[in-house]
Amino acid sequence: MICVSLAEPTLARCLAALDGIPFAEIRLDRMRTNEVEVARLFSGKARLVATCRRGRLPESRRLALLRAAIAAGAAYVDIEIGAGAGYKKALVRAARAAGCSVIISHHDFRKTPPREELLALVNRCFGSGADIAKIACRVRSPRDNARLLGLLDDERKLIVVGIGKRGVLTRIAGPLAGGVFSFASPGTGRETARGQIPYRTLDALIKAVADA
Repeated sequence: MICVSLAEPTLARCLAALDGIPFAEIRLDRMRTNEVEVARLFSGKARLVATCRRGRLPESRRLALLRAAIAAGAAYVDIEIGAGAGYKKALVRAARAAGCSVIISHHDFRKTPPREELLALVNRCFGSGADIAKIACRVRSPRDNARLLGLLDDERKLIVVGIGKRGVLTRIAGPLAGGVFSFASPGTGRETARGQIPYRTLDALIKAVADA
C-alpha cells in the first residue's frame, strides 16, 4: 500500500492534489489552514493520515489541528515520539475515541542507529500507544537499509523509511517485506522528504517486484 505525502499550502490546492488518490498523508504543518478547513478536508472520501510536524507551529496549534482531523474522520494520526507526554496522551485518547489508528513515529535525519537502538525505539513507540510504529532514518550505506528492513521481522505493525537517495530500497521493499505501507510523492519535485519516489513510479516498481 502506498501513501502519497502532500504538502500543499492551501485547502484548494490540497483538494485538487487529492483527485484520484485514494490514500494520502496531509502535512498540516505545511498548510495555511484552520480547524474548519481541516474538518472539510478530512471528511472527504480519501483515506488520510493527519500529520503535523514540530518546528513551524506551537504545540497548542498542532494539537488543535490534529484533533480537528481526527474528529472529522482521519484514518490515521501521526504523532512524533519526541512530543510531550501530555500532547501524545491527548491525541491517543482522541484517536481511540474516534476509531482512528495511531502512528507513533521517530525520525533521524543524520544516521541509522545500531540495531539495539532501533529496537528500543520501536518498543518505545508501542509503549506510547502506537498501533503502528514508524521508523525513518537517514541511510548512508547498504547496511543501514538492511537494519531498517530487518525491523519488519516483527508481529507488530511497522513502517520503515530510509531517508535520502540511498534509502530508496526501503521504500520499494518495505511493503513487500511486511511494512504496513510506503510513502511516495505526488510527482517529481513535490517531495516532502529526501528520497521519496513519485507515486506512479513507486507503484509500478512494487508491482513489478511482486509479480516477478
